[in-house]
Amino acid sequence: MKAAIIMGSTSDLPKIEPAVEILKNYNVEVKVRCLSAHRAHAALAEFVDELNSDGTEVIITAAGMAAALPGVVASMTVLPVIGVPLSGSVLDGTDALYSIVQMPPGIPVATVAINGGKNAAWLALEIMSIKHDEIREKLLQERKNMQEAAAKANAEVIAKFEA
Repeated sequence: MKAAIIMGSTSDLPKIEPAVEILKNYNVEVKVRCLSAHRAHAALAEFVDELNSDGTEVIITAAGMAAALPGVVASMTVLPVIGVPLSGSVLDGTDALYSIVQMPPGIPVATVAINGGKNAAWLALEIMSIKHDEIREKLLQERKNMQEAAAKANAEVIAKFEA
């Protein structure tokens, strides 16, 4: 079970580290790289070539501003690519969001919310759960835990206001 996370800048790391932790919690081997589509395109191409042949199942990409990274990666692979638009410019991530979701037909990038690294990891796990029952079972238990926590919170609200 392998995934990769590519960010465009080391300043993106704090927004991506939670995704790494989620994936590792599911025993997914994660390769993490900082490779700008604009400043390190040759190294990026080399890394994506590696991912295309090493058993990697999904790639998470995170970038701000022009956010070319997710689309460039998607153009080099048929592996699922998840784009995480990041805030960091005067447009606070909307520029990155628009860039990532406006891919041309045939080169899709699944896109999560601005700074949505955690949901990118959850989506990657859901994709991987198609093939890996152990991930699927753990995700189902996680959903059950979420439902129980929501029910408990609701009961607490009811008790507070209807007592």
